[in-house]
Amino acid sequence: MDFFPVFLNLRDRDCLVIGGGDVAARKVSMLLEAHAKVTVVSPELCDALAHHAAKGRIAHVAGRFSPEVAANPALIIAATDDMEVNRQVSDLARARNIPVNVVDNPELCSFIVPSIIDRSPIVIAVSSSGVSPVLARLIRTRLETLIPSAYGKLGALAAKFRDKVKAHFPIPESRRRFWETVLQGKIAEMVFSGQEKAAEAALEQELQGADTAKPQGEVYLVGGGPGNPDLLTFRALRLMQQADVVVHDHLVSPSVLELTRRDADRIYVGKERNAHTMRQEAINELLVKLAKEGKRVLRLKGGDPFIFGRGGEEIETLTANGVQFQVVPGISAALGVSAYAGIPLTHRDYAQSCVFVTGHLKDGSVNLDWDGIARPNQTIVIYMGLQGLPALTKELMKHGLPPTMPAAIVQQGTTHNQKVVTGTLETLPQLAVDAQMKPPTLIIVGEVVKLHDKLKWFKPGAEQDIPSTAAFIEH
Repeated sequence: MDFFPVFLNLRDRDCLVIGGGDVAARKVSMLLEAHAKVTVVSPELCDALAHHAAKGRIAHVAGRFSPEVAANPALIIAATDDMEVNRQVSDLARARNIPVNVVDNPELCSFIVPSIIDRSPIVIAVSSSGVSPVLARLIRTRLETLIPSAYGKLGALAAKFRDKVKAHFPIPESRRRFWETVLQGKIAEMVFSGQEKAAEAALEQELQGADTAKPQGEVYLVGGGPGNPDLLTFRALRLMQQADVVVHDHLVSPSVLELTRRDADRIYVGKERNAHTMRQEAINELLVKLAKEGKRVLRLKGGDPFIFGRGGEEIETLTANGVQFQVVPGISAALGVSAYAGIPLTHRDYAQSCVFVTGHLKDGSVNLDWDGIARPNQTIVIYMGLQGLPALTKELMKHGLPPTMPAAIVQQGTTHNQKVVTGTLETLPQLAVDAQMKPPTLIIVGEVVKLHDKLKWFKPGAEQDIPSTAAFIEH
């Protein structure tokens, strides 16, 4: 985050605008909408600013900027076409710790003015951190079409009942759930359709009949996908935004975790090789405990919770303890990573079946159904197999697959850190070492790997490129 988003209360506070042209006029209009007291410093005023001055809405200091005119304003905006003046304004403001914005000069700004969607009292700000105001405006335009103007009326209704609801629901969780029901249900629809009086009466009735008892808890077992937040399901995102507590794994990417509710408690229970933060049994018990405290608990897992995610064990414990739950599947690592690596898991010419196995070997032992795995025309997807890669490839060759069988290992698939190494069963272990591959990785074995060079479509960002260490490694 390059800029910290904040909303300033400028009502009846002095603000200074340097410049008298159309750009300055647009900034002045925004300040006036925020009920600020505006002084404009400029030798001349454009028609819009002259009209404001004539109506007594702004004060005008005729002349060029000088330090004397900046007494002690709440903020300063410089909107001149004179770079030297703009720099002088910026230097003075920074020296006095006054927030300053120099239009179209981010390096001279201590704050930037975002594009806004005004549904007062609801205000939404969109910023590009100053690098592309046009892009911010385009995003704002798209949001304008998605957010009806009546959201402002809905916000005003909530403000009117805020104190009543707070008094009625002393428990924050109960209060939050009441508002979620109101703002997403029939009362909101009344406001949107212009029935504001009816909505107010319905809200009063809803409040009087509301249960103030401790809310019932629930667990959401949600698959967070292979790492790219664009691959989350709509249902997953909705539940992520309403959970009170987030219990998350090591394989949940930071960008996915960032989409959970900001004020939710976060509990890390990740398991890494030789470093288990919490035993699985303890995690199961934690979910039960939190739900029985009345919390809505998001159990967020990488990939899909039912594919090597131990989700079945967790809901068994929830069922045994009478805890309500729901399960939201996620795009598994096998499906997401193979797609982004350009390796189809099945193909009419190369593979008519696919098998998923875990390569997480305990005490160095290898105990898989090798005869069932090492079959012709079958793709093998190996989860958690990086550490045991030499043993896994050795067993596959021992049970009938040729050393020349194509194989690939993908690190952080679907993300902009994705790295793909391709080779054969015989060469892949050393290639992975040479490429310094690190978890999380996924291994794919089968003739379909031959299609990678032809079908690879995902190009990670140039800033994430990792130099090749062998002919089989690409960025």
